[in-house]
Parts: sequence; structure tokens; C-alpha cells
Amino acid sequence: MSTHNCQKKIAIINDFSGFGRCSIAVALPIISTMKIQCCSLPTSIFSNHTGYPSYFYEDFTASMPAYINEWEKLGLEFSGIMTGFLGSAEQINIVSDFIKRFKTKDTTVIVDPVMGDDGKPYPTYTDEMCRRMKELVSHADIITPNLTEACILTNTPYRPHMHVSEVVKIAEKLTAIGPTKVVITGIVQRSFISNLCYEVGEAPSMRKTQAVGTQRAGTGDIFASIIAADAVNGVPFKDSVRKASLFIKKCILRSIEIDVPLQDGVCFEEVLHTLRP
Repeated sequence: MSTHNCQKKIAIINDFSGFGRCSIAVALPIISTMKIQCCSLPTSIFSNHTGYPSYFYEDFTASMPAYINEWEKLGLEFSGIMTGFLGSAEQINIVSDFIKRFKTKDTTVIVDPVMGDDGKPYPTYTDEMCRRMKELVSHADIITPNLTEACILTNTPYRPHMHVSEVVKIAEKLTAIGPTKVVITGIVQRSFISNLCYEVGEAPSMRKTQAVGTQRAGTGDIFASIIAADAVNGVPFKDSVRKASLFIKKCILRSIEIDVPLQDGVCFEEVLHTLRP
């Protein structure tokens, strides 16, 4: 009998933007390049991301359950499940149910809790959604919050410049919720951008890269996609964080070199070949 599960697969649950290099449009080529089949479950459809003056948008929430049922009929099995931006409490409920239905002992769940930045939650994130996101995080094996999101999830007052020991305590609180591996991204340390790796049973470590350019759309999606693919491929967590950080730096430098507008994200296509195993 034929099977659809001959190859490792990651289910990506995120929105889709036709232009602007973010979300599924970023995750699909990166995960595919890393020799894993990428199966996309859209939460919404955008002509281009919301950083542009105007955009077309269609909510996919009502269609998600029927879409998921068809995957279940096919008997699909996933080595990884990765979630990104979720636009409502209902979507978080649907994703939580998806994880319960498809997660096995061999499935790694990666949650990128896209909730806010610069010390504030995004306008769409209500108190209810923040609570529901914390519940979703409890189902994860790995989470990739930025410092703002890590503070929101742990009810920690945000400060842009925290001491490493403070960030470690936040990571400890996050693992108490459920995940065994946490990387807190975007920690500013003078001229460096650092990521704190925290793995239960291991010593925490900072991964520093020299800050270059200006913040661009989609870099968080690139980072989480590399972490997810590496997790499924059995790459050590700290090595994966270092790889993702260095790859994003390459992307930003190349984008500056060929004058890609900030809104258009990073031209990862130019350096994608460097991710091939």
C-alpha cells in the first residue's frame, strides 16, 4: 500500500503573503532547501504584508477545519509542526486542536509566538489572545519569542536593555510553561544583536552577531523556519540558533548591497544555497 509519509514533513501554520517575503512564502523555500517537505496551512491570505500602505486580505479561519480534515483523511504524519502569526483566539483554538490531532511522540512542535515588539503587544492581541497563546506555548517543544513576547508570556515588565541573568530567568519561566527549548531573540547588547539559547538540562548561552542594517520584515519567519528544519533533522539546538543568526545576517547584507527596500524584506533567495545540508 502506498503511503504519503515516505519523507519528513513539517506543517506550517501561518498567513500567506504573495509579496513582501514573510510567513509561508519564506518558510516554504527555506524548509524545502533543507530537504524537508513543507505542508502549508494558511490562516489568512494577503496580497502583500501589512507593512505596505494598502493590501488585499482574506481571513481563512472558517475554511481551516475542513482543510485540516482532508489532511487527516490522507493519513498525513508530520515530523514537525510550526506555528506563526495567529490573528484571533479562534485560530489559536484551531491550531491547538491541530497539534492534539497530529502530534505523535516523533513530532517536534515549534511555536513562534508572534505577539508584539518594542515592549508592546500588537493591536490585534487582546488579553484573551495572550492567555490563549500561553496555552498554545504549553504544547510546544521549542519556542522562538523575541524579548517583548517572552516578557508578555511570563508577565515580566519589559525593558529594552536587560541583564543576561534577567533574560535567563525569563527563559526558565517559559520552560516551566511546557517547552524544553527556548530561544529569546533580538536582545540588544551595544553593537550586537544576541539570542539567548536555553535548553532544559543544559547551560544557557548567548549567540551574538554584529548588528547590521535596519529591522526588516520576515526575518523572524526565516529564523523560526531554520530552527524547525534543523530540529527535525536532528541538529543540536545551539548550532541551529547560530546558523539561523548568521544566515539572517548574510540576507541583510546582501539586501543592502542590491538596495532591496526595507518593506520588501530580505533577499534570502540570493544566499539560500548556503543552507543546503
